[in-house]
This record gives sequence, C-alpha cells and structure tokens, in this order.
Amino acid sequence: MPNLNHPAQTLLERLDGFEVIVDAGRERADIVLKRPPFNIISMLQREQLRLVFEALDEDPRVRVIVLRAEGEHFSSGGDIRGFLEASPEHVSKLAWNVAAPARCTKPVIAANRGYCFGVGFEISLACDFRIASVTAQYALPEQKLGQIPGSGGSARLQSMIGIARTKDVVMRSRRVSGQQAYDWGFVVECVPDDQLEAATDKLVDELREFSPLAQRTVKKLLNDTEDSPLSIAIELEGHCYSRLRSSEDFREGVEAFHAKRKPQWLGR
Repeated sequence: MPNLNHPAQTLLERLDGFEVIVDAGRERADIVLKRPPFNIISMLQREQLRLVFEALDEDPRVRVIVLRAEGEHFSSGGDIRGFLEASPEHVSKLAWNVAAPARCTKPVIAANRGYCFGVGFEISLACDFRIASVTAQYALPEQKLGQIPGSGGSARLQSMIGIARTKDVVMRSRRVSGQQAYDWGFVVECVPDDQLEAATDKLVDELREFSPLAQRTVKKLLNDTEDSPLSIAIELEGHCYSRLRSSEDFREGVEAFHAKRKPQWLGR
C-alpha cells in the first residue's frame, strides 16, 4: 500500500472491499475490487478509493493504474442502504471521490466484466480507458429507486455518447452490452471474457512506452478542454505544446528517433 501521512493513513489501515497491488517491475498498480459476488461499493470504500488514487498518483514506481475486480462481475453498484444512513455532507462528496481517476495525472484503465452498474459504471467512466469483456453489462439504474445518478454518470456518459443515447440509458435504466458500448464509443475494446486480462496487460505496456510527462500533459489538456470552445482548446493545446518543446523528454524523444533507438524517458 502506498505511504500516506496521518490522518489519511489511518483511514486506509483497513481497506474496505478492495486491495492494492503495486508491481514496480512493470510500473503498474492494480486496484482490485474484492467484495464477491457483486463487488458492492460502500460509502467508506469510495473515500478510500479516492485516497488510494491520490497516493498512487504520487508514487514514483507507478506509471499506469488498473481498476479491476475479482469474480464474474465488476460491480453491481453501491450499498443502497448506505445512502439512507449517510449524512448530506457525506453524500455531497460522492462525486468528488468517484472522480479521482479523472483527476489522477497518470493513465487509468478500467477492466470491466459482468455487471457494471451504478457507481461501478460511474467510476469506470471516470477512468481514461475502458476495456470490456463480452459479458459486460453497463447500466445506471437509479431511476428504479426514484433517484438519478449522483457521481457524474449521466454527465460523463452524455459527453461521450450524446444526449439522445444517454436519455435512453438513464431514463429507461437500460442495460448496454459490452459490444454495444464499444460500438457507441465509450469502450475502447470489447474482447472475449478469457482475454480481458491479456488485453489490459497489453494496453498497460503500450502506455508505458510513452513519455510520462507528455501523457500527464495531454490528459489534463483533454480533461480541461472537454467542454471548451474549439478556439480555446486550440489555444491551450498550443501552450502545452510549447512548454513540452523545452522538456528533457522531448529532447530525448527527438534524439532517440534520429538514433533509431528506444527512448529513455525521464518524466521531465
């Protein structure tokens, strides 16, 4: 587990429903949901997941983070009873906690199989890449409880697939298969169930080949300009490009290209 200072470390002394595995040799960290059979996500778990993403973001051993789950289902959603027991102040933090993968400067991959409902879908949408098994089923079923998604689910989905399809999913509590998610574009790959781990490993290794500085820069740029006018997005892209021109990683990339060798990124 990454080192954290008190009081965050105290909160993480016993992880609720998940574990963290850091493989320094592969520059990878896995956050693994482990509350079978449906990996229901508790209120405490959301806060702990946020703290873990923040810690891994600062961990120099880690280049890429994978969010995955044990068993046949990623997550059937949140602890519904927990909503009735939580204070308004606690509930108001839900979207901030679930958005931790988006705020993390490193690439984050969600590997989804089986049920990916409610907050399980929302936290997957907050990741940079989603890889689905053909068994995956995505849904925001809050309408069935007299509620709406409260952690960015409908907003993020609408930005990815448009208002008409989002209304179809959210207002009807409709399930979307892994293949349809791929066809609609919010999943980057849909693979046979027994190939989910291999596809995830391949993407991790691919992302590790690039400059961490360039990846951090472009992730923040894309997130910050998602709902900006085109002229503003182009302007900010130009500023980011200009700053990277003076980086050591850019110099290394150019020299490696001309020398026909693999670049040795420094991340600065």
